[in-house]
Amino acid sequence: MQRVRLRYTKRGRLRFTSHRDFQRAFERALRRSEVPMAYSAGFTPHPRVSYANAAPTGTASEAEYLEIALAAPREPELLRERLDASLPDGLDIVEAVPAATGDFAERLAASEWRLRMDGVAPDEARRAVETFLAAEEVVVRRQTKKGMRDFDARGAVAALSVEPGGSDRPESVPCAILRLVVRHLTPAVRPDDVLSGLRAVADLAPPVPVAVTRLAQGPLDEETATVLDPFAPDRDAARAVLATAGGQRPAAAPGAAGQ
Repeated sequence: MQRVRLRYTKRGRLRFTSHRDFQRAFERALRRSEVPMAYSAGFTPHPRVSYANAAPTGTASEAEYLEIALAAPREPELLRERLDASLPDGLDIVEAVPAATGDFAERLAASEWRLRMDGVAPDEARRAVETFLAAEEVVVRRQTKKGMRDFDARGAVAALSVEPGGSDRPESVPCAILRLVVRHLTPAVRPDDVLSGLRAVADLAPPVPVAVTRLAQGPLDEETATVLDPFAPDRDAARAVLATAGGQRPAAAPGAAGQ
């Protein structure tokens, strides 16, 4: 059985697609593309598809992930092309790698977000960000499946800053763009929670809804607050297998010489 990991996007109007809607669209794409899926056992077999940490409905994303299990091997890039052609524009399969390692979900430890705040001057946003980061705790309240819940939005934030010169709007129209890196904790802290925290501690209230886009998710480099590529271990493992099959020694990792 072959396992393939896919990265897909939610763009434009398709950002309003719910996770359930995407699941239905993706399963239709599997059938149209005649993908030889492996199925679960039991009385109601279903395609073996694992989804990881889907973005909230209404937010765009460049970094959504899933894994499929195949009953017969397929070349990942050709599989990606066929699936992408079977999905509507805006739901795009942009990358595919063979699953050569385990514990993929655990690698999705953080997300990087872009928050576009039309109607907010960058200096105003910068002051609010400084106030938020200076706080030891920022308690926000959100409705959950178990009712209203209070939790700390500040503790999950690894980085929050205002991008310099990041707006493409005319200078007469204020627009601040925030870069947010948030750890995936329990309970999960979402961009909306950080926006609620900015409103609570600094009275920052954009006049129009904030456009939110997930740019990346993966392992977190705590020193630089950078979200790393979660597919890197799979690519490295695949290259090692190819090199071994070709009679070559796998390339040493940077810095490994002399150790």
